[in-house]
Amino acid sequence: MFNLAQHCIAPATALTPDKTALVVIGDADRPDLAERWTYAALDEAVRRVAAGLAAEGFMRGDRIVLRLPNTGDYALMFLGAIAGGFVPIPTSSMLTEAELGFLAEDAKAAAVVQALQTGSDDGPAGFRVLGSSAIARFKTCPPLPGFAATDAEDPAYMIYTSGTSGRPKGVVHAHRTVLGRIPMHRDWQGLTASDIMLHAGAFNWSYTLGVGLLDPWACGATAVLYSGPRDISVWPRLVDSVGASLFAAVPSLYRQILKYCDLRQRSLPTLRHGLCAGEALSPAILEIWRSATGKDLYEAFGMSECSTFVSNRAGIPVRPGSPGMPQRGRPIAVLPLHGGTEPVADGETGLLAIHRSDPGLMLGYWRRPDEERACFRGDWFVGGDLAAFDADGYLWHHGRADDVMNAGGYRVSPLEVEAALAGCPGVAELAVAEHRVRPDVSVIAAYVVRAEGSEITAGQILSAASGRLAAYKCPKQVFFVPGLPRNANGKLLRRQLPTLGAGA
Repeated sequence: MFNLAQHCIAPATALTPDKTALVVIGDADRPDLAERWTYAALDEAVRRVAAGLAAEGFMRGDRIVLRLPNTGDYALMFLGAIAGGFVPIPTSSMLTEAELGFLAEDAKAAAVVQALQTGSDDGPAGFRVLGSSAIARFKTCPPLPGFAATDAEDPAYMIYTSGTSGRPKGVVHAHRTVLGRIPMHRDWQGLTASDIMLHAGAFNWSYTLGVGLLDPWACGATAVLYSGPRDISVWPRLVDSVGASLFAAVPSLYRQILKYCDLRQRSLPTLRHGLCAGEALSPAILEIWRSATGKDLYEAFGMSECSTFVSNRAGIPVRPGSPGMPQRGRPIAVLPLHGGTEPVADGETGLLAIHRSDPGLMLGYWRRPDEERACFRGDWFVGGDLAAFDADGYLWHHGRADDVMNAGGYRVSPLEVEAALAGCPGVAELAVAEHRVRPDVSVIAAYVVRAEGSEITAGQILSAASGRLAAYKCPKQVFFVPGLPRNANGKLLRRQLPTLGAGA
């Protein structure tokens, strides 16, 4: 038997039941009003939720979509489902009804747990919806005496990620995936039971669920999340008010903190170092952060299918521009671009791969066997990232072999955005791609060919996108162009699109 939820919270509950496991702060000026959970209370609440779900008639392995606001209820529902042997699917509250309906249908979900801040518990048509009253009821159920007797290879949770097909696909993670996170504790975070981890992400993001919750709990540390208004100035204040020793965010947030906050060498006295992942850390941000705070930033690199497996850490020099070295014990290689399972020579660019023996690697793609098979070369999973190792073992990332975009740490398929905007009145053709606005910042841009006689505006296109896509998937810029670049066969040359916006 091996249960991910039990692995993460039961040991600390036995050793330090009264220690604070989770703090959720809604008002940065009043951290004393925060939602707080000890390990003992968290453990009991998680088993209550597991009992409540079982009482609703759900069966082992049923998939349950979570669409909840940033409160402790998200953590309780996520871990409670896993504790009961069910399979939660965390999603963003920013998803439109159409996007949520697709995920629920694709996953063949048994239910959607939804409690929106608007007060509406309506969910996608045709699906069982459990709202705020159900969540409150679960928290009063007599707790299960223990955790479901799952196997390490059983599905624990599923996340949806954009792919080259344009359809989000479910990445199924096993209970054993938490064992694959142990190298991160040592070789990226330096995480111990004495740490206080402040994460800047929302609950639904896999980066937050892993680094912000599962990792500190597995080590007996304290996890802190913030659910209030996203004012950049709150982050240094929160680090100081909670005494955070670790702070995790995407590099673009560190850039904003440096731009809008007054940081000095004496700032952030409790912080040991910052952690960043989700997008590339530019050397400029690293240099300015070090100069401003006297603290280091440790970057990590990974993929939705395996979380992070390459990172910088204390004790090895950071080489600006490199996310570091493979975490010790992780089977990582760079394979030839066009087939083969023998790693390429140092300095040669190939496709980054991780061996199927790594416990953190996914079980597979939900109901996408062809896509899953296409990602394996023998026992190596090849995720589509171009990379090279230097002679000292540092990894250098050279972009994607496919066209998937990175929007603030979220992977977004251009095909998904284009499909959502297809048929906009006044648009003859449209394509999207990443547009770099500064050396360290890129946004999703739409390149639009107006229909003859049309006067459609950028605002109208952006408005259409906001009604059909989650905010993080929406284009942030629109360029009107006379035509889209195509090859002799009519295929879109997507990588030439950013040149159309150069200088704009």
